[in-house]
Amino acid sequence: MHCPFCNAADSKVIDSRLAAEGCQIRRRRECVCCGERFTTFESYEVVMPRVLKSDGKSEPFDEAKLRRSLMHALQKRPVTQEQIETVLSDIQLQIRRLGERDVRSLTIGEIVMQALFALDHVAYVRFASVYQDFQDVEAFRHQIEQMQHRGQ
Repeated sequence: MHCPFCNAADSKVIDSRLAAEGCQIRRRRECVCCGERFTTFESYEVVMPRVLKSDGKSEPFDEAKLRRSLMHALQKRPVTQEQIETVLSDIQLQIRRLGERDVRSLTIGEIVMQALFALDHVAYVRFASVYQDFQDVEAFRHQIEQMQHRGQ
């Protein structure tokens, strides 16, 4: 770590502590050249895979887009913000655990549907209606029948 005072390349760690509820490490450092002390924060970098769209294009994973989709499906449902955040984190964790550099949007959609099914059946059907592009009432009926069969 370069010293912010003299730009020397060497410093020694004097103290390390957890910060930000365990998501960061706070390090107190001392420059071996000028003796000045400074603080650094170290955190992990979460790299999400790219999303392969059905048209063959690839785009970066967009957490905000996933959040909007969840919020839309869960609108006016008896679900807390904490539950939404937990589901959002769980979905991202499942995507990362696939261990792929590129993940098909269909795979992400299936992961979201599984999470919504466990959380709220109405939100599940709402999301499915957009994700699977329902064209008529029969498609809704079929999805609900599948959901009821799955729940038994």
